[in-house]
Order: sequence, then structure tokens, then C-alpha cells
Amino acid sequence: MSQNNAIKELFDRSIGNKIWVAPMAGVTDRPFRTLCKYFGAGHAVSEMMTSDQTLRMSKKSLYRANFDGELAPISAQIAGSDPLDLAEAARFQVANGAQIVDINMGCPAKKVCNKLAGSALLKDEDLVARILDTVVAAVDVPVTLKTRLGYLNGHENIMRVAKRAEQAGIAALALHGRTREDMYLNTARYRLIKEVKQMLSIPVIANGDIDSPEKAKYVLDYTGADAIMIGRAAQGRPWIFREISHYLSTGQHLAAPNIQEVKDVLLGHLSELYEFYGEYSGCRISRKHIAWYTKGLRSSNEFRQNMYKVESTADQYKVVEAYFDELLAQGEIMSDVQVEQINLLETK
Repeated sequence: MSQNNAIKELFDRSIGNKIWVAPMAGVTDRPFRTLCKYFGAGHAVSEMMTSDQTLRMSKKSLYRANFDGELAPISAQIAGSDPLDLAEAARFQVANGAQIVDINMGCPAKKVCNKLAGSALLKDEDLVARILDTVVAAVDVPVTLKTRLGYLNGHENIMRVAKRAEQAGIAALALHGRTREDMYLNTARYRLIKEVKQMLSIPVIANGDIDSPEKAKYVLDYTGADAIMIGRAAQGRPWIFREISHYLSTGQHLAAPNIQEVKDVLLGHLSELYEFYGEYSGCRISRKHIAWYTKGLRSSNEFRQNMYKVESTADQYKVVEAYFDELLAQGEIMSDVQVEQINLLETK
């Protein structure tokens, strides 16, 4: 089966749902991907994993490459700048269970770009082409690409990069509507995503600033994209996939989750993080998730400052549970105002 046919089959059968989880370093681990899929995400891409072979067996890399029990299809994102190293990383991840390999050419972080990886690759279109050709030829599974509009504003080269990606056999393209220069500032732009979609025959996934059901519908309608990717808006709000799916199907809004549901989801997420990472890392990695879940809630700033001081998973779980029990006793609700506050905080 050709890669294009393979991705079409996956797209139609397994990931036909138009709402995907964007890969986010330090966030989209297996517990988070599983939770988002539970709430209706059609597909989730792993955190990026370096192609540097000397780091492949590091503790952090092994966590990122853990797909045990994950719902198919499994997509492993790789990052680097050397075509042969990336090809070897792709083969390694396929042997590890990946059914799709995703190439990262979108990360704007300095520590990634300084190694001419991530979105820094967009400065060298010849290198981009060599990477695409080499990785696609290295594996028998679909290879997808996550990228940005270009490296610098005013020098967007996504039309050339996208066309070259299709020629190389890239099976689907996820496009963030910013340049590397933008980082996560300014506003995501969708016009070039629309033009890329009109030019290509492969699936195009739109990404950037999609933080509400209305925005999801607008981006899908305006760009004609085959799917959308939700990133930062899902941090502490995994039910956004349920909300968007319902809105796209019915045109109606679901009620915001009540405090009891938020409590149950967060405690369940914490339990999964503790089991996945263990005592030391589990406690520390959970802190940011707890902070995201509790933004906009009553006395949440004071709660978070105290929560950050807790050093064990057992005590962390207890203080989170106690905080929500107090909210429930006070009759706290997730009002429309609070939901809007959470939305604004998450997108800053």
C-alpha cells in the first residue's frame, strides 16, 4: 500500500474525527494524549523526540516514546536536522510501535532552533527537501509534517515547502498559522493555510489560536482544512474536544463542566501521571497541569502557591482534593465568566 493510500485509509477510518491534539513538548505525554482521546480527540501526536542517537535511551526520551496501551493510530514526532539521523529515528519509532511518523519543522524554541531543527529548518529549503525525501524513503508507514508559515515575517515560504513535501510523499501536512519569528505572539494567520489547502491534494490540518467551538468552525470553514489541531487551549481543559465536536455536529454549546467533574478529571489525570512517571517526576510534572485546571477558580492563586511547595504525590493529591471539596462546599460553579477567564489565560 502506498503511503498516500495508507494515510487516506487511516484518515477515513481511524482519524476521520476532525479535531486533533497538537504535539506539545512537556505536555502531550501518553496520559495527556489518552485523556484527550477520551474526550473526543480524533488523533494525537506525541511530544517531539530528538533524532540524536546519544539521547535516545535517556529517561526523558523513553517516557516520550512510551505508547503502551495507547489507542491507535500511534503517531511519533521526531526532531533534528540531519537527514540520516532522522531516518534512523523514524525506523526506531516504527519498531517501537509508531504507525505514523511526524517530522517537526515547527517548534520555535531557541534550544531547538539553535541546533537548526524545528522551525529553523525553514531557512534552508534544500535541507528540508533532503530530510523529507530521506525520512519518507526510510519507513513503510505514513510520514506527516508539522510546520509553520516560514521563518521570518514577510518571507513566508510555506507554499514552496508544502509543494515539496507533497512531492516527497508526505502524507499529511499540519500547519501552524505563524512564522518562527512570531513564536506564540501576534495572531495566527489562516490565509496561507487556505492557499496551501487549495494547492495540495493531501490532507491539511490547521493549527494556531483555535480555542473555542466557534473558532474551530470558523477555521475549518475558512481554510477548507481537513482537520484542526488544538494545542494550548487543551491544557487544563481536555473537554474542549467534546465541546468542539458537539458544536460542529449540532451548532449548540455544551454546558461547561461543573466543579465535581473538573475535580474528577483532574484527580484521574494526576493518578495517571503518578503511575506513569513515578514519585519524584510525577509530583513535579503534575504541578503545571494542576495550575492549568485551576485557573480562574476561586482563591486559585493562593491554592497554587501552597500546592507548589508540596513534595510528594500523596500530599499533592490530598491538597488538590481538599481544594475542590472546599469549592464544592461553597457552591462554586464554572460560570460563563470563569470559563471566559480560563480561555483568555490559556491563550496568553
